[in-house]
Order: sequence, then structure tokens, then C-alpha cells
Amino acid sequence: MGRGKLRIYLGAAPGVGKTYAMLSEAHRRVERGTDCVVGFVEHHDRPRTEVMLHGLEQVPRRVIDYRGTTFTEMDVDAVLARRPAVALVDELAHTNVPGSRNAKRWQDVEELLAAGIDVVSTVNIQHLESLGDVVESITGVRQRETVPDEVVRRADQIELVDMSPQALRRRMAHGNIYTSDKVDAALSNYFRPGNLTALRELALLWVADRVDEYLQQYRGEHNIRSTWQARERIVVGLTGGPEGRTLIRRAARLAEKGAGGEVLAVYIARSDGLTSASPKELAVQRTLVEDLGGTFHHVIGDDVPAALLDFARGVNATQIVLGASRRRAWQYVFGPGVSATVARESGPDLDVHIVTHDEVGRGRGLPVTRGARLGRSRIIWGWVVGVAGPALLALLLTHINADLGLANDMLLFLSLTVASALLGGLFPALASAAVGSLLLNYYFTPPIHLFTIADPKNIVAIVVFVAVAVSVASVVDLAARRTHQAARLRAESEILSFLAGSVLRGETSLEALLERVRETFGMESAAMLERSSDVDPWVCAGSVGPAPAERPEDADVDMPVGEHMALALSGRVLPAADRRVLGAFAAQAAVVLDRQRLVGEAEEARKLAERNRIRTALLAAVSHDLRTPLAGIKAAVSSLRSDDVEWSDEDRAELLEGIEDGADRLDHLVGNLLDMSRLQTGTVTPLIRDIDLDEVVPMSLVGVPDTAVELDIPETLPMVRVDKGLLERVVANIVENAVKYSRDATPVVVSASALGDRVELRVVDRGSGVPDEAKERIFEPFQRYGDAPRGSGVGLGLAVARGFVEAMDGTLTAEDTPGGGLTMLLTLRAATPGLAPAGGQGLPARITG
Repeated sequence: MGRGKLRIYLGAAPGVGKTYAMLSEAHRRVERGTDCVVGFVEHHDRPRTEVMLHGLEQVPRRVIDYRGTTFTEMDVDAVLARRPAVALVDELAHTNVPGSRNAKRWQDVEELLAAGIDVVSTVNIQHLESLGDVVESITGVRQRETVPDEVVRRADQIELVDMSPQALRRRMAHGNIYTSDKVDAALSNYFRPGNLTALRELALLWVADRVDEYLQQYRGEHNIRSTWQARERIVVGLTGGPEGRTLIRRAARLAEKGAGGEVLAVYIARSDGLTSASPKELAVQRTLVEDLGGTFHHVIGDDVPAALLDFARGVNATQIVLGASRRRAWQYVFGPGVSATVARESGPDLDVHIVTHDEVGRGRGLPVTRGARLGRSRIIWGWVVGVAGPALLALLLTHINADLGLANDMLLFLSLTVASALLGGLFPALASAAVGSLLLNYYFTPPIHLFTIADPKNIVAIVVFVAVAVSVASVVDLAARRTHQAARLRAESEILSFLAGSVLRGETSLEALLERVRETFGMESAAMLERSSDVDPWVCAGSVGPAPAERPEDADVDMPVGEHMALALSGRVLPAADRRVLGAFAAQAAVVLDRQRLVGEAEEARKLAERNRIRTALLAAVSHDLRTPLAGIKAAVSSLRSDDVEWSDEDRAELLEGIEDGADRLDHLVGNLLDMSRLQTGTVTPLIRDIDLDEVVPMSLVGVPDTAVELDIPETLPMVRVDKGLLERVVANIVENAVKYSRDATPVVVSASALGDRVELRVVDRGSGVPDEAKERIFEPFQRYGDAPRGSGVGLGLAVARGFVEAMDGTLTAEDTPGGGLTMLLTLRAATPGLAPAGGQGLPARITG
């Protein structure tokens, strides 16, 4: 029995019609004769969606009792027993009621798939786990119900259900998504055009990336090397010359012509390290391509055209941009050049743009010798020229009967020795000298055809020939080795220059540095390992690439850094000559790791300094505010105890009232100070319960005059998941602040509304308002805006309120009131529909520590 297939309708936002699309697909399959049932579909009282359920078999749901309330969830056992070909399961990210078979609905779906049942499901983009922080920053709402990206990514088919923000808002206004009483609040909050546009872009980009992954996987499985022009990817070949900036800008313009175009700049360095590139110019070009939204790549390859084409095909590029050659006319004798070779070998699937520039034909400077590490073909040619060349030359000279003289014959043979030294190095040259001396003796030194020499002068000539040949071969080989050493030093200086440049550019990410190491040395993976002592296991501090080494012993190359740190590379064994540069990378990686930790310590130090600043502000703030009520209490008590004055009952009552008021002010002040202290030390642990707002808000207004506040809390609001005691303190602080700053005889309005999975409470005053630049500052501790009189508090009320709200996973922000004033917007999580409030309502938050 094979695994079932999963098809997911991915919605860009709530209400775009993903459930409707899923039900339409179900009707099409039923019409084709497919056994299709509804495992669980929630129509949310939307008539058009509810109509689509007609005609489809629905598996009875499982009824679960939880805390005295009845819920229904998908009955996985019933669906497995029914064994349909296709099951419809709505809301993949849904959290099941406690007591269900699985905690999450996507786990239910996994069971159905494992049983061989195909599943069609739905999910919105905001419910993907990896996008939680992004969605929260856009909408201000933290999604509690999420599904792992990998679950959605493994789906056999993903279909995006999209709609323009304007069309979705029209659908909302027509009442096709929410009921009419929720439409206005939804349009002004979650369904703002900016929010919908951002969510739509997230969905499009996520689906585009998944399509790209599927395409790369398919090409790899079928060994497809040709380019499929599904998306414009433009590779820019850089040489490090001044024309690179022109090429990058031209490639960026080409990318702008097509939607989603990418620019990938690549510099190919030879493995022998020989290059004529300017490190400074490459650094400038790297910055330019990154500023234009592209990426920079450093690739190693001895055959530059082949390496460039391999890179382009590896990234599925559609175009290559190269500069016209800087060679002078006579330099084309040595070959057609990189641009011409790439254009010839690119094939029909890659477009090659050769761009003219100001450096065309000006030359590339001094030619750079490539004879550092001689390739196999060059060594073979060296032996061919050194051994076969003298034989062919002897055959040629004996057949044309040219009497050139022994001296000229020796020069001809010596030229072959020099050529073999240039091609193959010392040993082919020595072989050429030996073969040449024997041939000269046999064919051209009397008596000929004998290995004897009659004239002593000829003996001297042959000896001198051998000595000169060996000397020339030695000098040529020494020059090649010196060239190789100079090339390696230049390559190392270039790499170290790149390394220093990355530091100057602020690239302090350990992963970015490890990626640079991997690209520079052509490795598959790189990892930074560390341990506390010699007996502790190795721990990976950072890695790039697939399957990084977990221990230095497992790596192909390891570079120790100090006693308890090592850089481990996997992919191939590096020659010993490369370890010096690798050591520089390893040392820099250790510095980056230390810097990251120092940054963390600096952040801790900053927090400590902030706490010290708050303590100082506390002492300054309470120096007056604690004394004022204490002075009033002491004066009243002293008066009551005085025997010099006979107080009337009215006077006595007034003094006692003053004592009570002063004590209340002290209690309120000390309570806020304690709450702020607990928030800063993280010792507030809310006891979350499902609470009705109309129970909490009135209790928060005790002590506030009835005429000072107007309540508008609908009874139809969903319950909220909060700590009742903390919420009372929050609302009390906010209302107290609003009443304090509101105009005389203008009541503060406290209203609430529901929006999706959240409930918003608004406290509206008609005071003087707060400028935009001060709206965040009023939530800082010990801040009092405007002309608040001394003795009216130490400026902790709003700071404590926001701290408590965030502890309950809500938000508290300030907005302008239309017509003047300030509106405090309190956003809270709505309870799961139907969940009954647990016992113990009103218990205070648990304080630990």
C-alpha cells in the first residue's frame, strides 16, 4: 500500500476562497467517479461555502467533551474505516481540542496519507511556521496556530489561491467573509490594503521558491544539463578588470526587463592561484552587485570558459553577460579568448551578451604565466617534444641532405630541449638532452652511424651541448618554480585581501565567512567546531553546506584554532600549500565567533545599564511622590493625636479621609513599582484563562466616577485568553490615565470589537493628545507627558500595562483620536470558539522568584 498524495490550496489571506476552491475540486472529482468524502470542512457560516457542501458525503465528526463544553473534531478512525480514495480536510494548521487523537490537524492528515488515502487540504500563508515573525511584524498579530513548513513543502501539489487586495476588501464589504458587525473593524485593521498586499507578496514568493525547488529536483533526477528558461537568471563573468562595473549594470538592466530576474556575478580564479584580477576592483564590484540586489560568487576553475558554463548551467541561468576582450590584436595568436569560447560552447539554451566597454583592445597588461602546476597534457607534450622531437629532427636532417654543420645541428637539437623544458619541466628536458646527444653522435659526428667520435674537438662539442642543455633546462624549470611561488603568494594575498575586505564591510556573520571558505577552496561543506576541554565532545558553532563534519577526525581537512577550536572542511583533500591561507580563514572565523559572543555580552551589559538607569530614575521620581502622601498621612495623624485642639466629628472624618486617600495613593504607587520590578526580572507568569471582557472591564473601573467613563462592550464578543487579575490592572491603569488627561465633562469611551482571532479594546479620550514622536516614549518607565502635576504618579502606569499585556501575548499601542485626543488600543487573543472558561477565574498571576 503506497502513501497517499497531498494537495494543498494555499491562501494568500483569509477569505480568498481556498475552501471554496477545495470543494469545487471535490465536485469535479465526484463527477469523474472518484470516491471523495468530507473529513472536516468549516464553512464559518458563509452561505456560498455552505452550499458547496451539498452533494458531498460527510464523515460524521467526533464529539469531544472538554471542560463542560461539547466540541467536534475530525474522526480520524471513522475516515480510516471508510477508506475513501480522497478525503477533504480543511484548516491544516488547526489545533485539535485536548483529548483528540493528535494535537494538530496536520498530524491527522499524516495518518490518512500513511494509510494510502489522498488528502486535499487548505492553509493560509500566515500559518506557516517560518513566517510567524514576518506576519506579526506586518499585521501586528501573532499566529498561534501554525504548521511546519516541511509539511506543506512535502505536498505533492500546492495551488495558490490569490486575489487582489481591492477585490478581497470588496468581498469583505459585501458580507461574504464576516458578518456585517465585524466588517468595519476588519477593513480598518487586518484587512488594510497594505497588510493584504504584503501577505500576497509573501505567498507569491513562497510558492515561487517551492516551484524553483521542484524544478531543480526534477532536473537533477533526470540529469538535465540544458537550461530551462523558466526564470531569468543572468550570470555576469568578471575578470577583476575595470569593465566589470559596466557589465554588472548592464546585467541589472536586463534583469529588470523580466519579472523576478536574478543577477549572479561570478569571478573564476584558477586553482594554481594565478590571476591578473585586482582585489580592490573585485571588492568594489562585489559591493555594486549586492547593492543592485544580486549575489557575488567566487569559483575555482583551471579552464575559465568551462567553469563559467558549468556554473551557469548549475544555477539554471538563461543569459551570460561578458565583456569584449581587452586583448590587443596580436594577442589573439594565443587563442580566441574567454568571451568567444563561451559564446561558441554555450549552445542554444544560453544567450551570451558580449558587451563593449572603454577597455576594449587596450591590453591586459603583462601576460601571466600559467606554468605553476603543470597539467597532465603539458607534461605529456613535454615528453613528446623531448623524446620524439629529436628523432623527427634527425630524420628530417638526414633526408634533406642539408650540410648545416655540427654547430647548427646542435643549436637545432638545443631548441627542442628548451621547448621540452618549457612544456614539461626538468625531466623531459634532461631526456631531450640525452636523446639529442646520442643522435648527434650517431648521425652527424664522424664517423657517422657509429657511437664513436674520431675528432677530439667533436667530443668537446658534444659535452658542451649536453652541459648547455642541462643548464638551460634547469634554469627554465627554476624560473617556472619561482613563477609558481610568486603566483601562489599573489593568490594568497588576493584571498587575504578579500578576507580583510569582508571585515571592513562589516560581514561579521560566521555562516557568511564559512560560505566564503567553502567557495574559495571548492569544498562541499565547512563547519566551525569547538569544545570546552579535551574530554568534552565537539559542538558545531556554525556550518554551511550539506552534511558538515561533526568532529575534526571526520573531515577531509581540519585546521586547529587554539586548543579547543577547529575548522573542518569536507569535499576533498587540500594540498599542504593551501593550509596557510586556510589557517588565516580559521583564525578569522574564531575572531568572528568571539565577536558574536562579545556582542551578546555587550547586549547584556546594555540591559544591566538600562536597569541601573531605571533605578536612578526611580530614586529621582519617588523622592517627591512617596513623601507627599506620607507627609499628608503624618500631618493628619499628628492632628488627631493632638490634645490642644478639640476636633468635631466632621473634622475628624475629614482627617481620616485624608489618611485613607494618602494610603490608597501609596498602595497604588508601591504596587506599580513592584509590578515594574517583576516585569523587568521576568518573574510574572500569567495564569491564562478564557474570560469574558464584560466581566473584567466593569471591575477595573472601581474607584472611577461613573460619569467619567462610557462602556460599549458587546455581549456577543468572543472570550479572550488572559489572566483576569492582570487584565484588570491593565484596564485600570489605562482608564485612569485617560481620565486624568481627558477634558472636563467629556467621558472616556471604552469599547471592544472582535477581528478574526483577536479582540480589540479601545480606550478613547478627548484630551490634548500626544505627538507621534512621543507615542512610544509614554510607555517607558518613569515617563509623564506634558504638564502632569507632581504627585499624580511616577509615570509607571502605562509601562506596567504594556508589560502585563505582552506577558499575556497581546499588544498595547497608542493612536490619535479623530477630532483630538488619544486612543489606547489593547489587542488580546480570542479564545478557541466554544472553549469554556476554566475554574479559578480571577486568580492573580503567579510570581516566581
